[in-house]
Amino acid sequence: MSSGNDTMYAAVLRGVQDLVIDERAVPWPGPGQVQVQITSVGVCGSDVHYYQHGRIGDFVVDSPMILGHESGGVITAVGAGVDPARIGERVSVEPGVPDLSCRECREGRYNLCPQMRFFATPPIDGSLAQYVTVHASFAFAIPDTMSDDAAALIEPLSVGLWATRKAGVSPGSRVLITGAGPIGLVNVQCAAAYGATQIIVSDVNDHRLALARELGATDVVDVREESVPQAAAGVDVLLECSGNAAATADGIRALRPNGRAVLVGMGGDTVTIPLGHLQTKEIWLTGTFRYANTWPTAIDLVASGRIDVDRLVTGHYRLDQSVEALLSGQQDPGAVKSVINPQLTGAP
Repeated sequence: MSSGNDTMYAAVLRGVQDLVIDERAVPWPGPGQVQVQITSVGVCGSDVHYYQHGRIGDFVVDSPMILGHESGGVITAVGAGVDPARIGERVSVEPGVPDLSCRECREGRYNLCPQMRFFATPPIDGSLAQYVTVHASFAFAIPDTMSDDAAALIEPLSVGLWATRKAGVSPGSRVLITGAGPIGLVNVQCAAAYGATQIIVSDVNDHRLALARELGATDVVDVREESVPQAAAGVDVLLECSGNAAATADGIRALRPNGRAVLVGMGGDTVTIPLGHLQTKEIWLTGTFRYANTWPTAIDLVASGRIDVDRLVTGHYRLDQSVEALLSGQQDPGAVKSVINPQLTGAP
């Protein structure tokens, strides 16, 4: 059973900088699905980009779309084949459901599934709504000790876990993280959890650099004052989280021979790579796209206290304050992660 309501409110993007709180039909779970009453949604840079530009690369918003993909909530109904005992279970929602049958899925890389249906990626509606439905296997139970915000932020934490795994971070690793936004900051904690003994973070924001230290960075670099290739020379791993072309090039130049560079941040479509350094030092370079099989580990790391995602939250908003939440990072230099509660609607 759900709340019994037939309609709900959702934050719907109709076009560039045109977001409205709209009334929609409550979605009901089909076979193998659960209905989740959403209690927290983290604002991601992709949400902001869609709001401001109406597209990200080849993904174009050409029809109304509900934003949001970092979410947690409570199961309120189940479809056929799902244990009714799950009703009332608090969950973190993995927002991408693959086809589970293609080559990439069969080989364990379901994040690369060409038929992936991912929340708030056109034309798929997202989770900035009072209810969503999702495949039951992608709604992960969380302990009572975990906050609603943390349930939502398992998603960006998973981005960090996936990047850390791709980079091969292990005990004793020396890691450079360029960019101290939310993804950079979860990467700090992931690198520490995987045993890195030196974690250097670069940025231009004093507040975020201070937070990086608090969360486990051993050194920080203000790139307005220091050169990254000099301050971080000889690191084993680069986790590039800024999407900035200059940061990418400088980070690669800081790597030791046979070092590993993982590009996490999304910036422009092209970037200039210091090819000579890449070749003569035999640098390993790869991109990273979302995540696969990270939710159980991410939940355990938060539940055990090894990682603190609640510390990233700098603002809470009602659903009708969604635009304010989307713009908070640009208007407040101290903002890191804004969270919206769709159950609080104000006056739509």
